[in-house]
Amino acid sequence: MGRPWFKTEPADEAFLDAAPLRLREGFDIPLPAAQVWGELTSENPLAWCRILQRTTWTSPRPFGVGTTRTARALGGANVIKERYFRWEEGRRHSFMVVEASTPMFRRFAEDYLVEPTSDSACRFTWTIAAESKPAARLGDPLNRRLLGTLFTDTRRHYGLS
Repeated sequence: MGRPWFKTEPADEAFLDAAPLRLREGFDIPLPAAQVWGELTSENPLAWCRILQRTTWTSPRPFGVGTTRTARALGGANVIKERYFRWEEGRRHSFMVVEASTPMFRRFAEDYLVEPTSDSACRFTWTIAAESKPAARLGDPLNRRLLGTLFTDTRRHYGLS
């Protein structure tokens, strides 16, 4: 018997700004934008984040709108299936969760924006947007803390902490 899957509702660009649970942080990184973009689209993106065990692309390259991937989080306790609704190669991509192995979120999306600030540096702005299902809303403070570790780990990875 396989893992149960819970569908989520669609999310879009507007949701990234209007979600009830939203985290956004900008990182001024002393690396070229192309290098940071390369890490974010590598074979195991965000490998430096403690709550993510593995992120796997499930679409072939080249990536674009409609690309899919699967992420295992919290020791594999939560597995999520993602689909990209925006892809600006080398600059920006956004995805929404389409299914999850736990029924926590009604909607969930993320946006990654990489902007060069010089030939050898860039700004990476990461937005995480979520809307919990009514029964899970009491867990929002914990979800905020868990999701916040993604930013802490990213600062550490790039030597910003």
